[in-house]
Amino acid sequence: MLKSIQDRKNRLRTQRKARVRGKIIGTEAKPRVSIFKSNKHIYAQAIVDGTSTTVACADGRVMGLKANREDAKAVAQELAKNLTAQNIDTIVFDRNGYLYHGVVASFADALRESGIKF
Repeated sequence: MLKSIQDRKNRLRTQRKARVRGKIIGTEAKPRVSIFKSNKHIYAQAIVDGTSTTVACADGRVMGLKANREDAKAVAQELAKNLTAQNIDTIVFDRNGYLYHGVVASFADALRESGIKF
């Protein structure tokens, strides 16, 4: 891929990310769940923005999973397990500038199926 095309894609994702993050804030009662996906792996963490702390996380790389729909469900179930251990059942979902389809939508659906509300 040409460098100019990749730069444009990164710039547009950063703009979408800033637009989404301007509207949502994670609190103690409802932390912000941020998802990050690379070409190989998927990561997620629950963040309290007031204190800038991570209360729960799930790492697909450590679990030996790839960045596809089935493995996104497994990462979401692991994050849901970590959230329920912290007595958290309601979150705010941060798609981190990614479009809500494919891996991101699969991750969100698996969180809902695990009993996390948002």
